[in-house]
Amino acid sequence: MKGIILAAGDGGRLRPLTLKTPKVLLDLGERPLINYPLEAMASAGITEIAIVVGYLNEVVENALKVSHPSLTYIYNDHYEHGGNALSIYAARSFVGSDSFVLCMGDHAISPSIIRTLLSEDHRGSVLCVDSEACHSSQIDDATKVLLGQNGYIADLGKELTIWDCVDTGVFQMTSNVFATIEALMENKGIDVSITEMVLLSGLTGKAFATCDVSGSFWADVDTIEDLRNAGEMLREIHGRRL
Repeated sequence: MKGIILAAGDGGRLRPLTLKTPKVLLDLGERPLINYPLEAMASAGITEIAIVVGYLNEVVENALKVSHPSLTYIYNDHYEHGGNALSIYAARSFVGSDSFVLCMGDHAISPSIIRTLLSEDHRGSVLCVDSEACHSSQIDDATKVLLGQNGYIADLGKELTIWDCVDTGVFQMTSNVFATIEALMENKGIDVSITEMVLLSGLTGKAFATCDVSGSFWADVDTIEDLRNAGEMLREIHGRRL
């Protein structure tokens, strides 16, 4: 199993903190944000990891080259104008025909999330969800998920008013997703989101299953307020093993 971490975005909603520092290198709990998915993957036994970079890519690479010398870096040259699914597509040669774990570089996550995901026998693509999220920072701007039969995703989006759980930003995907992204690109160019990819997968017989990781820590950091809230969440669980 390979791992991919998306770290191409410019962190515009975190300015001025991200003017010279990529958001994945902002400190949370005395370590860079990107260390959370890196450590979670390592804890689950994932050793082949690629970071998809874009904005300030050399800063990211220089920051990690000593502590994580075996990482592969993939440059997404569409990071300024393309949707986030383009970063997944940029990693297609690295992935080949394998399944892979996908994490967001701006999400702090507990190692238990990936361990739980990989402990279950999933044959297709899967999204880790939280059905018990209660912190406002986990809900207000989250991608909401509506479940259909057998726990498969029926709908998702930030604007859903009826939903069952929220997206934690951790996936297991098969290489089928690359063809789905290509189909979307043929229709609408490079502005393709992961949400659109998941929805089209459902319409073409490759619906994403879900893995409920409720109770495990996770935090999506898009704004300065998110960064503060994530720090508060960590302090609340300080002393508890992530």
